Amino acid sequence: MSDHERAAAVSRETSETTIDLTLAIDGDGDSDVDTGIGFYDHMLETFAKHGLFDLTVTCDGDTEIDDHHTVEDVAICLGEAFDEALRDKRGIRRYADRRVPLDEAVASVVVDVAGRPYYEFSGGFSQASVGEFTSVMADHFALSLAHNAGLTLHAAVESGDNAHHEVEALFKALARALDDATRIDERRSDTPSTKGEL
Repeated sequence: MSDHERAAAVSRETSETTIDLTLAIDGDGDSDVDTGIGFYDHMLETFAKHGLFDLTVTCDGDTEIDDHHTVEDVAICLGEAFDEALRDKRGIRRYADRRVPLDEAVASVVVDVAGRPYYEFSGGFSQASVGEFTSVMADHFALSLAHNAGLTLHAAVESGDNAHHEVEALFKALARALDDATRIDERRSDTPSTKGEL
C-alpha cells in the first residue's frame, strides 16, 4: 500500500475466530469473502459492491456453535480497517444519509464519521434467520462496525416482511452511506471539524 492509498489490513486471532481482512476505501467494489456462513458472505460482498470498496475476508470461526462470534469479529475487523484507512479523515464529507429499498423492505442509515462511537437501531426482522445467519446479527454487525470505526450511526429497518430483504437493504444502506461519508470533498483541504481533528 502506498502512503496515499486509503487502505488497511487487519488480522485478529482469538480462541473463537481467526480473521484476515483487507479494505480499500477507493475501490471498484471487488470482493473475495469466505466466513463459513454463506449468507454473511453474500452480505459482505453486497456491502463491497454497493460501497465501491475492495474487500477481502477470510474467517475461520466457531460456526459449529453459532454465527455470533464470526459475524461480530469480522465486523470488529472491518471497523478497525475503516478507522485505519481513513487516518486523520482529512477532506472527507463526514456525514451521509441513505434509504435503500429491496422489494417490500426499506432500510435507512444516517452516519457521522466523527471518531465518536454511538449506535442506535430501530425496527426488526420478520424471520429469525436467513440460512445460517441469525437475522438480529445484522443489527449487531452494524453496532460492532460503528464502535470500531468510530461512527455515530443510526440505522433502521423501516418496513418489510422478508428477513432476507430486510437484512440486505440494511447492508446496502450501510454501504451507500459509508461511501458517501468517506468520499473526498475537493473543496476541503482540512479535517471537517471546528476542533481541527476527528
